[in-house]
Amino acid sequence: MAVVFLEIGQEVHITGGDLYSAVEEGVRQGYSQGYLRKSMVNKPFSARANTKDNTPPIIHTEMIPGDRVKIVVMPKGSGAENMSKLAMLKPGDGRNGIIDLVVRTVDEAGGNPCPPVIVGVGIGGTSEKAMLLAKKALLRPVAEPNPDPEIAELEQEILGRVNALGIGPLGFGGRTTALAVQAEVMPTHIASLPVAVNLQCHSARHREAVL
Repeated sequence: MAVVFLEIGQEVHITGGDLYSAVEEGVRQGYSQGYLRKSMVNKPFSARANTKDNTPPIIHTEMIPGDRVKIVVMPKGSGAENMSKLAMLKPGDGRNGIIDLVVRTVDEAGGNPCPPVIVGVGIGGTSEKAMLLAKKALLRPVAEPNPDPEIAELEQEILGRVNALGIGPLGFGGRTTALAVQAEVMPTHIASLPVAVNLQCHSARHREAVL
């Protein structure tokens, strides 16, 4: 799947057509001219007919200050995407509950996401926001720690626990099950602790452009 993140400056005025249609056309041309695998299907629970050009893309849009548009494209295969997990933990589960959830998710995934993986973790917000945070965490350069020392320490502890599972590359065993654990955190409701896990295979490719 072509997952596209758009950051649109609030001073930008887009003319000449619909932005989402332009992104879809870019995906259509890119996947056709680049001879990339077309993986998107219509009617997902019945006919599952291939759209033949990998559209529609999955688009996430964020308004930011400024007069620029940033476009980031992240191809996402479902070997890893299918291993995603969302849990609405209790606040009392705390740090240990988060670690246990992430480690259990990677353990249950085994070799399916083509390890070594990058583990994206989203903590806080609402259920859907936590899922988006987990995916956005994968955009950070691999093994670049979160700037918050508390979160960076959590990332390293989870990484150690994950690599101790012994799943290894492609599930054949070894010390490197994950290349990195990357977490993004935001405030949440007093009665909630949403935690999302999104895995990315070792082919962690993305490209960005600023207009």
